[in-house]
Amino acid sequence: MVVKQSSFGDVTTGVTMEVIESPAKMQERAEALRLAGHTISLVPTMGFLHEGHLELMRVGKKHSDKLIISIFINPSQFAPNEDLGRYPRDTKGDLEKARKVGVDFIFYPSVQEMYPEGYQTNVRVKGITRHLCGISRPGHFEGVTTVVAKLFNITKPHMAVFGQKDFQQLTVISQMVIDLNMDIQIVGVPTVRDPDGLATSSRNKFLSREERISARSLKKSLDLADEMFRNGDRDARVIKKALESFILRHPHTEIDYVTLCDPVTLEDIQTLTDETLVALAVRVGTTRLIDNCVLHRDPDQIISEN
Repeated sequence: MVVKQSSFGDVTTGVTMEVIESPAKMQERAEALRLAGHTISLVPTMGFLHEGHLELMRVGKKHSDKLIISIFINPSQFAPNEDLGRYPRDTKGDLEKARKVGVDFIFYPSVQEMYPEGYQTNVRVKGITRHLCGISRPGHFEGVTTVVAKLFNITKPHMAVFGQKDFQQLTVISQMVIDLNMDIQIVGVPTVRDPDGLATSSRNKFLSREERISARSLKKSLDLADEMFRNGDRDARVIKKALESFILRHPHTEIDYVTLCDPVTLEDIQTLTDETLVALAVRVGTTRLIDNCVLHRDPDQIISEN
C-alpha cells in the first residue's frame, strides 16, 4: 500500500484518521501538534493488529489527546533466516481496527523512506541485549532500537506505549531513552491474552489447531513457576528444569530458552529473590513464541521469613 496522505472518516462518530507515508510530512504534522499544545502518544507496530495492539492504543489514547501509531515491518530486525517474507499483513483490517479505537494518525512509511540509499547510522544498546533473545537473534535489538529512535524523531511523542510481553524489548528501549536523554515517557502495558491463555501475537496465525494446544504450555509453565515460587522453591535450576520438562511434554515444541533472571539487568540468577523474571522462547512447529512473567514474593511471606 502506498498512501502519501489520506484521511479515513467515520460518519457515525465524526472521527477522522490521517494516514501519512512521508517521514518529513509526519514530522511536520507532529511538530504542529506540539506547537498547538497537544500531547502525543505513539504505539509502534508492525501491523497485523490484534487485541494486544489495540490495548496499547487504548492506553495511549487515555493518556494523551493525539494518538499516533506506526505500521512498519522493519527489515533490520530480522535475520536472513527469519520470517520477514511471510510476516502477516492486513492493511485493510489494520486501518479499520485503528479507526475504531480512535487513532488520529497512522505513520505508514515504506522501507525506502525509512532507510534511503546511503543510510549509515544504527543505534545500539549493549549490556542487556546480550541475554535472552539477544543470544539467538544477534543484531535483532540493534534493528529495534534504530527504528524506534527514528520513529521517536519523526513522530515527536510525549509518551510511547509498549507491551510487557516483549519484556526485553521494553527494557532495551527504556534504557535507550535514559542513555540518550530522550524526553519521552515509556509506558509498559501488561500482556494481553486470548481466552485460552496464549499471549496475543501476530505470529499466532501460523499455528495449526494442534500446535495452538501445545502453545498453551508456555502460559501453563509460567503458572507452574509461580506455584513453585509461592511454595518456597528458590533454586533457579530446579524451577528451570521443571518448566523445560513440562513444555517438552507437549508435541511440536522446541525450546530456545527458559531463563530466570534479574528483571532489570536480565542477568541469570541462581537463587530467586523478591522479584524474578521468568522468560521463555519456544518454537511450536515453525512458529517462535515468547512469553514471560515476573515472580513477586507475597509481603506476608517476606515478613514471616524475616
